[in-house]
Amino acid sequence: MKLLIIGGVAAGATAAARARRMNQDIDITVLEAGPDVSFANCGLPYYIGGDIKTRSNLILQSPESFRDQYNVTVETMTEAVSIDRLNKTVRALNHETGITKNFEYDRLILSQGGKPFIPGLAGGEKAHVFSLWTLEDMDRIHEFIEEKQPASAVVIGGGFIGLEMVEALRKRGLKVSVVEMAPHVMAMMEGETAGFLQKEMQAWGIGVHTGLSVTSIGDHSVTLNNGQTLEADMVLLSVGVKPTLKLAEAAGLEIGKAGGLAVNEYLETSDQNILAGGDMAEVVHTVSGRKLRIPLAGPANRQGRIAANNALASTADEKMKYKGAQATSIVRIFDAVAGTTGMNLKQALEAGFKAEAVAIRKENHVSYYPGGTLVAIHLVYDRETGRILGAQVYGEDGVDKRLDVLSTGISAGLNASDLSELDLSYAPPFGSANDPVNMAGFVADNRMTGYGPSITAAELEGFVEGKKMALIDIRDYFTFQKGHIQGASNFSPEKVLEDLAQIDKDVSILVVDDNGKTAHRVVRQLLLAGYSDVHFVSGGYPGLEYFGRSGGFTFIDLPMAVPEGKTLSDLESDPSETDAREGSSEPASPGNDNSLLVVDVRSPGEFAGGAYPDAVNIPLDELPRRMAELGDTGREITVYCASGARSAYAARILAQQGFSNVKNGGGLMQMMAG
Repeated sequence: MKLLIIGGVAAGATAAARARRMNQDIDITVLEAGPDVSFANCGLPYYIGGDIKTRSNLILQSPESFRDQYNVTVETMTEAVSIDRLNKTVRALNHETGITKNFEYDRLILSQGGKPFIPGLAGGEKAHVFSLWTLEDMDRIHEFIEEKQPASAVVIGGGFIGLEMVEALRKRGLKVSVVEMAPHVMAMMEGETAGFLQKEMQAWGIGVHTGLSVTSIGDHSVTLNNGQTLEADMVLLSVGVKPTLKLAEAAGLEIGKAGGLAVNEYLETSDQNILAGGDMAEVVHTVSGRKLRIPLAGPANRQGRIAANNALASTADEKMKYKGAQATSIVRIFDAVAGTTGMNLKQALEAGFKAEAVAIRKENHVSYYPGGTLVAIHLVYDRETGRILGAQVYGEDGVDKRLDVLSTGISAGLNASDLSELDLSYAPPFGSANDPVNMAGFVADNRMTGYGPSITAAELEGFVEGKKMALIDIRDYFTFQKGHIQGASNFSPEKVLEDLAQIDKDVSILVVDDNGKTAHRVVRQLLLAGYSDVHFVSGGYPGLEYFGRSGGFTFIDLPMAVPEGKTLSDLESDPSETDAREGSSEPASPGNDNSLLVVDVRSPGEFAGGAYPDAVNIPLDELPRRMAELGDTGREITVYCASGARSAYAARILAQQGFSNVKNGGGLMQMMAG
């Protein structure tokens, strides 16, 4: 039997290896139009950025290693130019020798993938304009940077490769701008997810130009459709990938409605002797049920494996079905990580689902263990059935872990409520007793049942428009002053009922906090007190900020502070230095022993973010050894923290040591309200 594979890299190389493991006797030949049959194309930006130091690490297989390990013949620089389906032959041209040769097959697997879409821009042919798809492309970019020492770059396109190259070029010391025609980068992601990524880029000094396009490329600049010019000693085109279908179309194979090569559940084309996989094939989206192209490495590898199995199957029972994919993917740009699986809310609604969403924000592990960072989950589900339709996760650490759990949940057909009962691993360095995934289940269940009415950032304008509203922001005074919804009132969560006493019970109330947790508690209090139309923003104020940063709001007035700048030297810094600084504070200056002393027992980092006027900072852990700074044991002392928990503990410690006039002031918000 002769198995012929056209195209290597992901699907083709996997198909060849799988076929040999299934049968030692068949003849296997791979035709590859380029010079490399199997390389890590997902790693190309990371070589340019310096994360991957050695080029050879990107080469996974060579023609020689395929021959030695698998007894597979690989013909590189050999382009298939036509398929004779009747006689089962492929005519191919070797670009090095100029010789044309016919290859016979009993089964043929097409895995030609796709190629970057190159828009017809004026100046697009210039020598400093690049795309990135092959090792040769990578080498040209690397050599250009080394030899020409460009000072600036513009990346056209804010998708996966575009953002990875933004990071890579910035790491090489270039001034970088990204131009994206869609309203925000990563167009398939929710606005708040994209806003999180855009804020990180802005912190690194990267120009983010969304809702715009490039009209022309000059020698050292590009011009946008609004007339603006951007510095560009080099330009990277990353505006999408189109499938390589010329060969298949010429052979009369069916092309699907989504523009890819049509295949059935066995990855067979309209000719059962020809199978296909990878970026060129059109497959089923497992959530929507629709056919589409999913140009990702994971699905391509699995399709190659199944295509090889079915090409060698002698009976129908031996064939494997390809169920499809749900487009799970993830991207990192510096410290910011964001991933998506399934459908976003817009896609789910367009597919006919009764879809809605919730958002949560929680530490990637318990807050008391050092090094925790926030993870946000945006969960999309069908409000009638509870079925999970999609999810997005963003943060710094632990994003991939939660994304993979949610992807598995979608594949398993779980409902949003099922997430609350998942038994996930927990120890302080790794997670929390209620993982962010569990919390997403809680919030979704609460919204579906009406127990915890909430809205997402994307729903804010529709929720408030035309209503008599009370916008209640229960974050602390200093955080509120740094940014809030125009027209919001800043109340202490402990005094909301008192402050709202004069408001009619039928007024619509929206509560905002840092992450949604305290706001949920306040909403429950208000509902139990007889207020009928009360909601909170799931995920809290940061989600609103990120959504606004991505251009999501039309009339909501939300300030967008300039992110704190980051530099390349930050990549070299030792996190332990920051931890050491936050672990101590200056000696307190209590003043007159008979005066009222207000002690803030939060960490120095929290204290620096805003504190009660004239308060002194003695972190709770340092209190036992610094009591001498407090003065006489009869002195009037008020202690406070963020929520009142640590300050209550501090009051007990002081009482045990003989301080007789100590009051727990509670949280910072209570102190400021008082």
